[in-house]
Amino acid sequence: MSATETLEHRKEKAKSVKLVVFDLDNTLWDGTLLEDGDVRLKPSILPLFEELDRRGVLISVASRNDADLALAKLEAFGLVDYVLHPQIGWGAKSQAVATIVAALNLGFDTVAFVDDEPFERGEVHHALPEVRVIDGRAVEEIADRPDFMPAVITGESRLRRQMYRAEIRRGEVEAQSSEPTQAFLRSLDMRFTILEAREEDLLRAEELTLRTNQLNTTGRTYDLEALDAMRLSPDHLVLVARLEDRYGPYGTIGLAVVDIDERVWTIRLLLMSCRVISRGVGSIMMNYIRNRARDAGVGLEADFVSNGRNRMMYATYKFSGFSEIARDGACVRLSCDLSVPAEYPETVQLSLPPDRPR
Repeated sequence: MSATETLEHRKEKAKSVKLVVFDLDNTLWDGTLLEDGDVRLKPSILPLFEELDRRGVLISVASRNDADLALAKLEAFGLVDYVLHPQIGWGAKSQAVATIVAALNLGFDTVAFVDDEPFERGEVHHALPEVRVIDGRAVEEIADRPDFMPAVITGESRLRRQMYRAEIRRGEVEAQSSEPTQAFLRSLDMRFTILEAREEDLLRAEELTLRTNQLNTTGRTYDLEALDAMRLSPDHLVLVARLEDRYGPYGTIGLAVVDIDERVWTIRLLLMSCRVISRGVGSIMMNYIRNRARDAGVGLEADFVSNGRNRMMYATYKFSGFSEIARDGACVRLSCDLSVPAEYPETVQLSLPPDRPR
């Protein structure tokens, strides 16, 4: 694969599932819970949940059922810990799926819905056409589907569910807090680390280029070989960012690829995980690059390519002193005003890499 993604690869990436929402009755188990208290878990389900979890595919459920009874049965079957934001009640399945997707801050085109009932699949498809629907009678085949096989699986992939659970806990604490937002953010004791990418960071860096769509300035993807070559090159800067707080790590949540020459630096790719969108840290990497370019006495430019969902990144550029200087098809070239240093949020403790001679 070349450094910049091909059209074929873009199509393949669009097929990757980040979240699968399962029905319960006659999908995960045989029988109807409210009619047959003695429902039986399908033999393939626990191994399926374990494998999806290993791949970093998130799992939830949407079921017309009694919530207490259904959750108790999920716990008895050893499944409840895998399930994020379960929606169990009597409303439309499409609304349940939409609620889960909103809670996890994902795009509908990365979601699959599995149900044995044609009516429920049709209702979800009509209301949420980007969500792929799968017949629950074929649940045993899910693990073998190409769209359930991420292009990259890292150590952080295997921890994705735990990271989302920590985020759920943060949200619960925030909802109960009477403190102003800035005070609450300070109470999280956030620690944001930027470092120049090392060899062991590259697999996760590649995964971020494949998985991140909303907070992504260009959508370009880079394979391991390209990233490794750039991190060793005096003509490029490859940065990764990590975040943790008192509830645990978010993992590696940011990546930047910068072209460097004697006159001007160019940000070819800047992305942040959507999981940190509400933490006030979205501009830290950009501001670090701005200050580093300013200290080096060079200009700073950036590419932006709209994908229909990343307008927030364009707005971040504009609020950070960038203005448009050229346009080539879908690619916009921006230039930054470096007359004053960029500031970092007071709510975060920063760890920044030392400059290295270039």
